[in-house]
Amino acid sequence: MRILIIEDESKTAAYLKQGLSESGYAIDIASNGIDGLHKALEEEFDLIILDVMLPVLDGWGVLDGLRRSKQTPVLMLTARSRIDDRVRGLESGADDYLPKPFAFPELLARIKVLLKRNHKVSPAETLQLAGLELDPVKHKAYRHQQQIDLTAREFALLHLLMRRHGEVLTRTLIAANVWDVNFDTDTNIVDVAIRRLRGKVDDGFSPKLIHTVRGVGYVFEVRDEG
Repeated sequence: MRILIIEDESKTAAYLKQGLSESGYAIDIASNGIDGLHKALEEEFDLIILDVMLPVLDGWGVLDGLRRSKQTPVLMLTARSRIDDRVRGLESGADDYLPKPFAFPELLARIKVLLKRNHKVSPAETLQLAGLELDPVKHKAYRHQQQIDLTAREFALLHLLMRRHGEVLTRTLIAANVWDVNFDTDTNIVDVAIRRLRGKVDDGFSPKLIHTVRGVGYVFEVRDEG
């Protein structure tokens, strides 16, 4: 799942990115309100973490601009802890409000609740296809009841493929959802990750589920092997 962090404090942004990346999320960062609003409107995110005190355009302005056309879940982060600020945030269209300083486990719990409430596919829903099962809550995967040992990145990649099974996903789209969107497109990071995932999910099992679409990317589906 892809999260946009709109935060001008570089240390806070880096801290959030590291923690959320380690939890299996793909993270984008914008350091001011204008850039954040542009990314939020032009790209698709599962959740936006929005600071109120931003340069150029503050969090209220970002939220107002976003809500004119999108209902992406927004969790507001700010040093302000007054009740009227919290009420203003919620009345302006924010889905949750967490004052700084905060405990990361609480932030992560709030994120999971928002994603479960708003995402088309609930994080709590176990995905299944051709004997492959993926449980996002327990962070476990099985093929014909045999547990598959996946890294956090491999789990995020498999989750993306299974959620959008039947769709041809480009390498750029995969990278944007599983890695930092600013990764070097000349590298073969996606191909290497797919190769490793295939080795765990498809090797020794039938039918094969991860297929290459030449010149485009990959698709996750059951195909007639006859």
